[in-house]
Amino acid sequence: MNKELIVIALGGNALIRAGQKGTFEEQLFNLSKIASHIAYLAKKYSLIITHGNGPQIGNLYLQQEATPDVPPMPLHACGAMTQSLIGYMLQQVLSTADPGLNIAVITTRVEDPDDPAFKSPPKPIGSFYPENKLEELKSRGWDLVYVPNRGWRRVAPSPLPQKILELDVIRTLVGNIDIIVAVGGGGIPVKRGDKGYVGVDAVIDKDLASSLLATELNASKFVILTDVEGVYLDHGKPTQRLLPEICAGEALQMVRNGVFPGSSMGPKVEAAALYTEKTRRVSAIAHLDNILEAVELKSGTRVVPCE
Repeated sequence: MNKELIVIALGGNALIRAGQKGTFEEQLFNLSKIASHIAYLAKKYSLIITHGNGPQIGNLYLQQEATPDVPPMPLHACGAMTQSLIGYMLQQVLSTADPGLNIAVITTRVEDPDDPAFKSPPKPIGSFYPENKLEELKSRGWDLVYVPNRGWRRVAPSPLPQKILELDVIRTLVGNIDIIVAVGGGGIPVKRGDKGYVGVDAVIDKDLASSLLATELNASKFVILTDVEGVYLDHGKPTQRLLPEICAGEALQMVRNGVFPGSSMGPKVEAAALYTEKTRRVSAIAHLDNILEAVELKSGTRVVPCE
């Protein structure tokens, strides 16, 4: 019997919780807390798990700066390294939860267009640096912004994902593998060059890339898991209120109007709404701890087609 396909995008809190350093043991433990839920869902659904990798890339950069005699890896290579690392951790905890599961981790590249994001990079990455490091950092070809009271920080382009290069591989595995881990960190950003694809130092939003994957595969549901209960209006204010349901067109208009923070909830709402608008299927944004209820659309915010 063919199972419904569900794409689940894990937020960063699945790997590193507030106040943690992000050690391997901490991340493995955090993933183990939801592994039994994912294994349970794999009995009912075909699952694709996507995930973020921002803190892991940041830690890699810190390690590289601490070992100047070791050649540093470019940003896109760090993306590939952390994709594999997190995929390995997911394999470990899921096979512990259910040794009978078949799990495939796909190193996934995502093609970027000639995007305006390359001209004004918006995505902060890595550490903060003092003024006396500025010239050295510029000599690396980095784009930098100054954050008051914190210092200088690298910013990278965040182009919209256009094409998932391993899409056909993933499609072939759906229905034959219990759990597929793919499009980690939004995918490794690449562009087509004269002699094939070349890596690009950019950061693709993992929720938007996950939305593209769910749309291309016509998944039955797309669920984004994060560290809040769902989508709030006036978040953080006394007037805040949870939206149990919103239609996709209205959600996209709210994103364009800047209703949601561009660095956090905005891309999640956009990703969920784009999937729903294109597939006419329901998506959800919910808290990681409510993963089972979220997949059944009984928790968080549901994004539904507009009538």
